[in-house]
Amino acid sequence: MSAGALDLAPGAALVLDASEWLVERQEPHLGRVHLMNRAGVRQCVSFRFLLNHPQCRSSSLTSSSGANRGRQEMTLKDLKSEKVPLVQLRFEHLMEVFCGFRSGDPLHPRPGEPRPEYHPDRTTVSERRQAKVAELEAMDPAAAKLLALDRVGVRTLERWERKRRRFGVIGCADDRWLRESGGHPSISEEIREAILAVREETRLHRSRVDARTRETMIHRYARETFPGQEIKVPSYDTLRRVWHEWFGPGRGRQRYERSASLPEKDGHVLVTRPGQVVALDTTILPVMVREGVFGDPVRVHLTLALDVYTHSICAFRLTLVSDTSVDVAMVLRDVMLPLPMRADWDGEMEWPYPGLPAAVVAEFVGHRVAALPFFAPETVTTDHGSVYRNHHLVEVQEVIGCRVLPARVLRPQDKQAVERVFGSIRSLLFEHLPGYTGIDTADRGAEPERDGTLTIDAMEHVIATWVVKVWQNRRLGDYAPAWDPGGDHSPNSLFAASFAQTGFAMEIPQPELYYRFLPEHQVKRIHGRRGMKIKGLYYYGDALEPYLHEASSRGGRRKQMWIIRREPRDRRVVYFQDPLTHEWHPLRWTGLPPESQVPAFGDLRAEELLTRVREAGLRPRTDAELLPILLDLLGARDPVSNWPSQMTKSQRVEHAREATQARAASTDRPAASAEIAHPSRQPQQTAGNVLQWPQRAGQTRSSLDAERRRRREAAVPVTPKPPPRLGSSFRERNVFLLPEDDEEEHGGQPVG
Repeated sequence: MSAGALDLAPGAALVLDASEWLVERQEPHLGRVHLMNRAGVRQCVSFRFLLNHPQCRSSSLTSSSGANRGRQEMTLKDLKSEKVPLVQLRFEHLMEVFCGFRSGDPLHPRPGEPRPEYHPDRTTVSERRQAKVAELEAMDPAAAKLLALDRVGVRTLERWERKRRRFGVIGCADDRWLRESGGHPSISEEIREAILAVREETRLHRSRVDARTRETMIHRYARETFPGQEIKVPSYDTLRRVWHEWFGPGRGRQRYERSASLPEKDGHVLVTRPGQVVALDTTILPVMVREGVFGDPVRVHLTLALDVYTHSICAFRLTLVSDTSVDVAMVLRDVMLPLPMRADWDGEMEWPYPGLPAAVVAEFVGHRVAALPFFAPETVTTDHGSVYRNHHLVEVQEVIGCRVLPARVLRPQDKQAVERVFGSIRSLLFEHLPGYTGIDTADRGAEPERDGTLTIDAMEHVIATWVVKVWQNRRLGDYAPAWDPGGDHSPNSLFAASFAQTGFAMEIPQPELYYRFLPEHQVKRIHGRRGMKIKGLYYYGDALEPYLHEASSRGGRRKQMWIIRREPRDRRVVYFQDPLTHEWHPLRWTGLPPESQVPAFGDLRAEELLTRVREAGLRPRTDAELLPILLDLLGARDPVSNWPSQMTKSQRVEHAREATQARAASTDRPAASAEIAHPSRQPQQTAGNVLQWPQRAGQTRSSLDAERRRRREAAVPVTPKPPPRLGSSFRERNVFLLPEDDEEEHGGQPVG
């Protein structure tokens, strides 16, 4: 590196230690130069010092080579479409000067190339440049200007050649075609201060205003903050353009803009493995479905669990009316359980991940497993709904060993993944189903209630099939992983890739996990005749007999307390864990008939039952006296043919909800305790068959008749003989009474 390479002419600028120095004078014969900074400080250094200084470079103030400092290098794609042919034409002229061929390749000459004045073996580069200048000057001035070839001299060709060697074809472009953008000379320091002040005021304090109001506020700020100064405020178009460049389009809501300015507590979470973060949310299903009792069109709620890393829909549930904490707990349980194959699913939907063969998973589980990931979640992100913020869900997260962290206030981006999935399912699946209701009422069809033909069970099967067969194999696009942002990935491929990165712990929970997910109740004593009282109803079973009138051996804060698990969706039974064998036993409600089955009822119906009893002033001694009132509430005393017509839509939905919840509870319940009454007297009710209203009504009437029969038999233990017929005693004592027949049997022959 020579001194000339540093451009050490007087007035040249150098950068030393991040500060600029101007060359005051130089003494070549002594090998030193005198520098002066903006503060007037002078310094004499040697050329050797400048050549070996690690931070010495030419300043962009006086060097043309530093004109692009602060900007990325330009490329051919930066040019507008109409300028690209002009650059290519310049490049062809430059190649003809350089080697005599416009294509730049002597092996692929064009017709007539090389021309005599550009022959590389007969002319020099300087001669070819002068010939090219003469050729361009001979062109029509209008055509040369149109082709951007006017005013081309030898120095211009030399400059093009230097830039071509450095930047390629784009070096032949005019600098005016790629001017530096973002500069606004009319934005002075005072106007900049006013814009920032208005931005701070309208973003954090005031309500949303339009651009005209912001322009007025900028005028006010400049006038009141700088009195006596003539500050020229730019026009409205300039201010609007500057505002858009500095702060974006401004489509965000005020509450979210304020939330973005809140300080970060622990920074952002980098999700690197499946199950690290599971987003959970509930929305109204935008499809009208029919409930299985009356067949009325209803709206159901869809609860979704999404793995943030793989974007796999791990579990979902459809609940009638609204979900509860038990439904959310069962969704988390479904995340941990492998999904069994269904009857109409083909082999392509079976467990496909190469890191773990399907045969191994099926051997551990006991059935064929579908192509859906399962794992124990580490963190569950939800919103601030009441169903996610209760004591029951806190107990569930302790059982699972995960953390249920609600999204931060005014931070919707914490669970934006599951919100986006709801929109994807709506556009990819729900819009194609009959009964689709649209995004809002303005987009709704004429009669979506009549169009809805799918039942709740059929809708659940459609969603499950679509998730396993379509969603898990769909390309993610913008949600590709950080380690391969340009690759093609699906939820299934990401889950398979995680096997090699982090491994997979196949933890399949025991069926008894169902009982631990139910709400618990503390009972002090076990009554000898009534059993245990849970939320106003008494429960009893054979498993309690060894512990009658005894306190629990539990210590600590719940000392001597018995823990009972309640199923809110089916109040006919509660569950008791034997302290010796640790087995779970169902305890039947003492009001249930011993040899008949009463329709299932939930918490809402039980509270209505107790309220009806209190309002009537009744104080029954046993729960058996509550059964007629319960059956009355269930509709057993109305004519069967008139029930659907006399009941309102809300009443029919309540009955349908009880039947649907009972079906869900029966499906979640382990097989060991699925039969809570005599199975021979239970109507056929499976996971895909909810009781129709005639069946439910007949079940209720038979339960009432059986209860009345049981009470009559209990009142009269020994059945008395029927009374004799009228006149039977007279017939026995009358000796003149003739036989009814003329024939008397005597040895088998008639006597005459």
